[in-house]
Amino acid sequence: MKKLPGKTVERLSEYRRALLGSLEESRSYIFSHELAGLLHITAVQVRRDLMLIGYSSVMRKGYDIRELIKTIGDIVDAPKGLNVAIIGMGNLGRAITGYFMGKRTKLNVVAAFDIDPQKVDKVVSGVKCYHSDDFKRLRSELDISIAILTVPPDQGKTVAAQIVSHGVKGILNFTTVSLNVPESVYLEEFDMITSIEKVAYFVKENQ
Repeated sequence: MKKLPGKTVERLSEYRRALLGSLEESRSYIFSHELAGLLHITAVQVRRDLMLIGYSSVMRKGYDIRELIKTIGDIVDAPKGLNVAIIGMGNLGRAITGYFMGKRTKLNVVAAFDIDPQKVDKVVSGVKCYHSDDFKRLRSELDISIAILTVPPDQGKTVAAQIVSHGVKGILNFTTVSLNVPESVYLEEFDMITSIEKVAYFVKENQ
């Protein structure tokens, strides 16, 4: 299969989350329009995405929920899983650590890092915080592939350059500064200010 577009991968993740919720409701099958309704998109988009990954429904029953969850997992997840580190254990870093734990079996938060001595050696939601100076050694020892960056904005570019030089292959950036990384590193940037301004704009327009 060819590499999927980023937006398609996002929707596949959203489909899986919705399907897991439906499974908890003791459902076995779901139609494309029902799945679309849960995510506020069109049934055509759902069918197009699932056709792209080679999955089709049993027409009279809809999609087999368990099979579809497995199919999405086979495509989205790394076979052996990937290890994640949280860089910066302020309020946001601790919140993300607590929220993330146990959500996905193929993504494991294995360590956190900070420069604050009062945070080093503390354990948050089962994850130990190490000094940032130990990142190079532990990146290799713990096989860390992905970093979630929650450091102060003025440290973002410096820290990103350091962790990339030590072998990180993917970064989820929660700082408010845009980063430049090599093409070999996948970067996803989440700007909370932009998101809330977008919400505010549509609230204004609807008033």
